[in-house]
This record gives sequence, C-alpha cells and structure tokens, in this order.
Amino acid sequence: MSVRLLDAVAAIPGRIAFQGALGAFSHAACQACFPGREVLPCASFEAAFAAVREGDAGLAVIPIDNSQAGRVADVHHLLPHSGLNIVGEHFLRVRLNLLGLRGAKLADIEAVHTHIHALGQCRDFLRRHGLTPKVAGDTAGAAEEVAAWGDPAQGAIASTLAAEIHGLDVLVRDVEDARHNTTRFLIFTHAALRPPQGDGETIASFLFQVRNVPAALYKALGGFATNGVNMIKLESYIDPGFQQARFYADILGHPDDAGVRRALDELRFFSHDVQLFGVYPASPLRRTLGVD
Repeated sequence: MSVRLLDAVAAIPGRIAFQGALGAFSHAACQACFPGREVLPCASFEAAFAAVREGDAGLAVIPIDNSQAGRVADVHHLLPHSGLNIVGEHFLRVRLNLLGLRGAKLADIEAVHTHIHALGQCRDFLRRHGLTPKVAGDTAGAAEEVAAWGDPAQGAIASTLAAEIHGLDVLVRDVEDARHNTTRFLIFTHAALRPPQGDGETIASFLFQVRNVPAALYKALGGFATNGVNMIKLESYIDPGFQQARFYADILGHPDDAGVRRALDELRFFSHDVQLFGVYPASPLRRTLGVD
C-alpha cells in the first residue's frame, strides 16, 4: 500500500464532502478515512462533487458499490463529468440498526423509515416483525425525521452514529439480512495524484466506449487477458441513442507496468473515448474481505 500517497491525500486541506445527512453511513466512512476532519453534508452526489470542484471541500467520499444492493448507478453516470480524480478506496461494513424514540420498544414500532437500499437489505427482519417499510431520502435523514415527529410508533433504520446525533435509542442492532453487508467507497479530489509504479498494489479505474464493429468488446479486452492483467470489475451503460455501450472497469495494476501499458494500448485501438478516472492504492481490506 502506498503510504506516501495516503499521506499526500490526508494532507489535502478542507472539509470532506459526502452525500446525505449527518449520521449517514457515508459520514461514518468519512470518519473512518479521515478521523477528526470537518465534514460537509450534501443533498446529492452532484453537490458533493461540485463542492470539491468549487473549493468548498478538499475531498469527497462517495459510495460506488454495495455487496447486496449492487452498484450505485447515479455515481457511475456522474463520473465522466465530475472533473475529479479517484485517489483511494475504503470498505465499510454496514451495520443497520432499528432506531426509535427514547424509551420506545420494538413492540411499539409500526412503520420503519429508511433509504430504499437499506429497506432491501433488511427485508427478512421487517417481514418477521410485521413492520411497514417507508422509503426515505437517506438513512440519517430518516432518523432525523423520526426524532422530530415524536411518535413512538415510528422507527428508522440507520447507523448508531445517527442515533447519537439525533437522540434516539438503538432498539435492535444488526438488522441486516446478510452479515457480509459492505459498501465500497471511493475518495475523490481535484488533483490527479497517483502512487509511483511498484509502490504497493494499485487499482486503475477507467471508462471506455468500444467501436461499433463486430466483436469490438472481445478484441478491446483481449489485451488484458494476454498480458495477465486482472480485471476486477466491468459494467456496461447504454448511451442515450441505444447505439453503443459504455463500460466502466477496474483493473489491478499500474499504467506504467509493461503489461498494463500494452493492454491499454490495445483497448484504445478498438475503443474511443477512453477516460482514466484514477490510479490509487488497493485497500488492505480487499484481502480481508476476499473481494479481489
């Protein structure tokens, strides 16, 4: 792992922008990545990216995938226009908790409010206890609303951090259906920082659009196989005209590695609009979680 790059990222001044309200899991990810740093809650992913571009924040910590809910589609569509660079990743074990008013009990709760992804991650719990799911804009926002309503029949599913911030009790801990529930976050900044070649395991993230010819994707990706480059993520997106697909990819390797360089050259030959979003250290949690 590139200690020098991590030190350089941590030294970037300014607040840490994230999407959501105080107490959101993105807020918890900010605390884990940059303990003690001031955070900037943003109403949307666009606003978080804009905060960094416009100098209101130095960094943004943004969710990209969840082990249960899958990709965060909005973020993928915003990446090509963000004007920012990926400089790191972080994996957060997401522990969902049922929150209620002080003194409330599980038996008092009738409806549960939270983000739609969180509802999908605790379906079994809600069904077992006969709780009515209610979609909210985000988990921490749901906790804030429950605290404001003052109705003991209303609960929220959110983090323990949200409970502390909004003065709620944790009625039931770890209500998620899968204990492996993990979200991958990416760290963005304006500067195009990258670790030097050979300074630990690195990931390169990029977007490309293949040419409109038969077997273009097969040919574009062939160089990664022949050069022994491990592609750990590949996702497709249809353009507005439904004519050609765009692909987002993560690979293990550095663009200065000979094999990666040859593979990217072959990719560019069979593609156009290849856009590199960042080259950054692979999180050590990849080994722990077995995600590579």
